[in-house]
Order: sequence, then structure tokens, then C-alpha cells
Amino acid sequence: MMEQTMGGKQKVPKIAKVQNKAPAPVQITAEQLLREAKERELEQVAPPTKRKITDPEELAEYKLKQRKYFEDMLRKNRSSIQNWIKYASWEDSMQELQRARSVYERGIDVAHRTIPLWLKYAEMEMKHRQVNHARNVWDRAVTILPRANQLWYKYAYMEEMLGNVASCRQIFERWMEWEPDEQAWHSYINFELRYKEVDRARKIYEKFVYIHPEVKNWTKYARFEERFGYIVKAREVFERAVEFYGEDNLEADLFVGFARFEERQKEHDRARVIFKYAIERIDKKLAGDLFKAYTIFEKKFGNRLGIENVIVNKRKFQYEEEVKVNPHNYDAWFDYLRLSEEGGEVETTREIYERAISNVPLVTEKRHWRRYIYLWINYALYEELEVKDIARARDVYKACLDVIPHKKFTFAKIWVMFAHFEIRQKDVTQARKILGVAVGKCPKDKLFRSYIEMELQLREFDRCRILYEKFLDYGPDNCTTWCRFAELETLLGDVDRARGIYEIAVSQPRLDMPEVLWKSYIDFELEQEERHLARKIYRRLLERTQHLKVWLSFANFETIPDDDDALSRARRAYKEANQSLKQSDSKEERLMLLEAWHKFEESHGNTSTLELISKLMPKRVKKRRKVTTEGGIDAGWEEYYDYIFPEEEEAQPNLKLLAMAKMWKAKQENEESSSSDEDSSDDESTNSAEKSDLADTSKSGL
Repeated sequence: MMEQTMGGKQKVPKIAKVQNKAPAPVQITAEQLLREAKERELEQVAPPTKRKITDPEELAEYKLKQRKYFEDMLRKNRSSIQNWIKYASWEDSMQELQRARSVYERGIDVAHRTIPLWLKYAEMEMKHRQVNHARNVWDRAVTILPRANQLWYKYAYMEEMLGNVASCRQIFERWMEWEPDEQAWHSYINFELRYKEVDRARKIYEKFVYIHPEVKNWTKYARFEERFGYIVKAREVFERAVEFYGEDNLEADLFVGFARFEERQKEHDRARVIFKYAIERIDKKLAGDLFKAYTIFEKKFGNRLGIENVIVNKRKFQYEEEVKVNPHNYDAWFDYLRLSEEGGEVETTREIYERAISNVPLVTEKRHWRRYIYLWINYALYEELEVKDIARARDVYKACLDVIPHKKFTFAKIWVMFAHFEIRQKDVTQARKILGVAVGKCPKDKLFRSYIEMELQLREFDRCRILYEKFLDYGPDNCTTWCRFAELETLLGDVDRARGIYEIAVSQPRLDMPEVLWKSYIDFELEQEERHLARKIYRRLLERTQHLKVWLSFANFETIPDDDDALSRARRAYKEANQSLKQSDSKEERLMLLEAWHKFEESHGNTSTLELISKLMPKRVKKRRKVTTEGGIDAGWEEYYDYIFPEEEEAQPNLKLLAMAKMWKAKQENEESSSSDEDSSDDESTNSAEKSDLADTSKSGL
């Protein structure tokens, strides 16, 4: 019993919490539990005895008792449909048909929208062969519940089983007025086909495809006509379906079914036309199955060219979708154009090129224009090389130059290619005009070099000189231009002019690569066999810079034996370099110089000079220093190597003191070790003498 509170409410007993929720080591099944419970039954309970009624009075008493029971149940829960059904079924089992009908009618009054109640009621009437009563029940049911398909199915099935075809057709017609689902229409069609009523089935299909206008239903309609041999009508069904959907709502499955129908009729040309018509008009995202079916069709009945066309068209549609999504995806345009050029259709390719170049980059930054410019380049080359339309290629170049914003940036490649195009057309004047406009509107190094290279090939050296002068006016700090200008004059044999160019170049206040210029100047003088002038250039360069590479180059220059005093000049150069680098803090550069000097003496010197260089070599010392991060935090210590030159060692007396202290300490340690050895030997001699004295005394005592 449950405990009660003072207010009279019952307390819910507390459920003990499970402490250990882990699975038990031995698992048992529900079947095992039931088996054990059955085995533990100590008392066998006998089944209830069957009651046999033989007396009419007893039967009446039993009926009265059961009716009272069912009525009580209905009074308790009037809305329970199972109670009504059980009550009516019991009356039916007692052969009380009128009472059963009364119970069903009472139940319908309570819940007239309950389908099982109507089904049981009608089945009871059919079981007792009360056809009119059953028909009345079905008629009332479908009138109240016209969307309950199960009632219509049962009603029509009953009439068909009774052989009443006209009534069954009438039921289907009433049902179809409510426009039920597809299965109901198929049931009606199959009913008519069972009685060979093909025309009636066709009329049903006519209504069906407009009420449920799915592609599969149109296809089933066409197959229906094809199955009964009406090929023309089947083709008309497909054509009507295409017209019904219109060009804006075409379905790929419809055309696949249409093409397969024509394929079954051996009309391969018709099927191919259907496929092509569909591919041109259907959205490419929804045409995957269509392409697949077309490819299979061409593999069966087409040739190699047809299969290739299918694949090409599929790729074209893929590229079309890509460029529609992102018109500025120039890589997709390149692939699309390459595919179109392989197809050989000139007008189509031109149209694609025009569409591609119309997508001008939205941002006026050169990096966004790089891929776009190659569309113009490919277009011009296609017109010139493939189509052989020179006038159109020239127009493409001009249009491209009009599109580029030259005030912000330009592309020298376009100007140069346009000029070379005119040269191929043997119009040198026009090519010069193009490059002249280019260097005047947007001067660039590449434009000047290309213009000069063209004039060199034409052997117009005076024009080259003029262009070099303009080039140097535009960029006087460009050492490469100075060198090439001087090389041109050297090739033309005007040495003084070349030397003058070099002199003007080295006197410029700012140069981008002065080392290249000075080296070229020195090499020029060496080629002219003017070593004294080259030596002067080296001296002028050393006045400007004391770089290690310059000193090494100068020393190597002096090493070349042109006279007897060459080696002494080289030693003098090394010595001057050593004195110059001694003043700087770069010990590594000085060490490299001394190593190079040492190699020189090994090749050209003697023992005394080698000893002199060896005395100048530094000592390598390992040191430690603190390491700090960028934020100023100590990161510990690191070891590094430092070089101490002889003059530095002499200038630091502390180093000598440390060395002398180490030597003194080592000497002291050696002396202490030697003295300890002597003391131990003296002790041993004393002990032996004492032992001998004791022995003598003992002998005398004896």
C-alpha cells in the first residue's frame, strides 16, 4: 500500500538509484527469463471451463448478461470504436442480424468518419449475402468519405465479383470525379482492359495525363498504345507531351522515352533528331541522363564521328554552365575555345571569342588582367594562323590596345606582337609606328629592347643609337642598357664612342647594378688590350668602394704575368687590401682575403713569403654571448667563433697575462708532483734504516 500525506495525497515511493550501471559479467536473454519463470510455476492453473448452453432460457439469460456487459462498456467509453465493433460482431455471431445492424448504425451516429466501422458493417452484409444492404452501406460510406480509397476499392471489387460491370464502371466514374491518386486511375484502366475495352481505357488515359501530368504517365500512355499496336497514336502521344510541356519546361526523361520508342520501331534517324533537339533545349544541369542515353544510342547504331560529337557536345554544355556561373573564369573560356577550335567551326569559335573578351576585368589592377589579355592574344593568332583573315587579326590587335588602360599599366607583349604581325605582313613602317606609339605612350624596358632588336635585325644602326639615347633618357640608372649601348658601338668599331659611353655611365649618380657596369668597362679595356687603362679603372673603382670582391678581382688582374713586375704588383694589391680591410670590422672578409693571398703565395711565392702570410693569419676562438628575442627577453647563451689577429693580440696585454698565469700554474703543479715523489722516497729509506738498526741491537743482545 502507498503511504498518504496529511492532505490525503498518496506518496510515490522512492526508486533506489542504480549505483553500478556497468553490464553484468553474465548476460541473460528475455527467452531465458521466460523459461525460468515457466519452470518455477509451482501450481498448474487449469484453463477456464467451456460453458455449454442447451436451454433457451439459459441462452436468453446469457444474451441478456452479455448485452448488459457491452452496454455498460459503451456507457463508460462511448467513443471507443472497438467496443462498437465487438458488440456488433457478438450480435452477428448470435445470428441477431437486425441487432447487429442497429449497433453499427448507433456506432456510425457516434463516429461516422471512422473507416474500419464502415468496412466491418459492409463486410457483415456481404457475408450474409445481403447485397442491397451492402450496396447501401458502401454508397453511404463513399458519399461521406469520398477521399477514403479503401472504401472505393472494396465497393468496386464487390460489384465486379457480382458480375455487375456497368455498376462497377459507374462506381469508378464517380470515384474519378474526385481526382484520386495515380493508382486509382490505373485500377480503372486495368478494369477496362480486363474486359477488352481498349477505347474506354484510352479515354481514361486522356483524362489521366492531364490530371496527373507527370512524364512517367505520358510514357505509360504511349506504351499502352504501343502494346496494342497503335504506333502512330503512340508517336502522337509523345508529340502532344512535348507540346504540353513547352520549351521552357522540357523534361529529359520524356525525350529519352520518345527516342527509345523510335529505336524500338527501327527509326534511328528519328531517334537521333529527338536526342539533338532535346540537347539543344534542355538545361544542361538536368541533361545527364539524356547525354548518357544518347551516347549509348550512338554506340549501338552510330559511327565513330557520331560518338565523338556526343562527347564534344557534352563538354561544350559543361563549359557553358561554368561560364554562366562565373563569366570571369578565364580558364573555363580557354578550355571552351580550345574545344571549339578543334571542332573547326569558325563562326562558332569567333562568337565564343567575342563573348569571352567582352568580360573585361572589374578591377583595374594588372594582376587581374594577365589571364584576360591572353584571350586577345589567342584570338588574334587564331584569326591570323588558322582562319588566315589578316584584316580581322589587325582589328583584334587594335581593339585590344583600345581596351587596356595604358595610363595605369600596359602589356608590352601586345605591342610587340602587333609590331611583329605587321613585319610578317612586310609593313615595316607600320611596325615602327606601333612601337613608336608604345614607347611614347607607355615607355617600358621591354618595349625599348624589342624596338632596338627589330632595328638591329634590319641593320638600321643609326636608329638604334637614337633609340638607345631615348632609352637612357627614360632610365639613366639602367646599367644593362649602358652596357648594351657600349657593346653596340664596339661591334660597329667605334671604340672611342664606346669608351665615352662607359665614362658617362660610371659618372651617373645612381645605378641599379654598378658592379655589372664596372666589370663590363674593365672587360672592354682588356679586350682592347689596354691593361694600363683597366688598372686605372680598378683604382677609380677602389676609390669608391673597398669591397672584398673588388680587391680580389684587382689582385687576380695583377697576377696575370704581362711583365716581370706583375707578381710584385699583385703582392702590393693584397697588402693594400689587407690594410684597407683592417680598418673595417668585417673579420670574415679579411680572413677570406688572407686565405686567397696564401693560395697565391703557394703558387707563386717561396717559404719566406708563406711564413709572412702565416704570421698574419688569425686565431680561432670560441666565445659565448647572450641571446635576446625580438621582445627583449633573454633566450639564454649561444656559442660562436671569433677571430683574433696578431695585432689585436699584441694590443690586449690581458691575454698575455692570462697565458703567463696558465703557464705558471702548470709549472707549480708539476713542481708539487715532483716534490711529493721525493718525500715518499725519503720516508722509505728512513724506514729501512730504522729496521736495520733494530736488527743490529737484537743481535748484540743475544
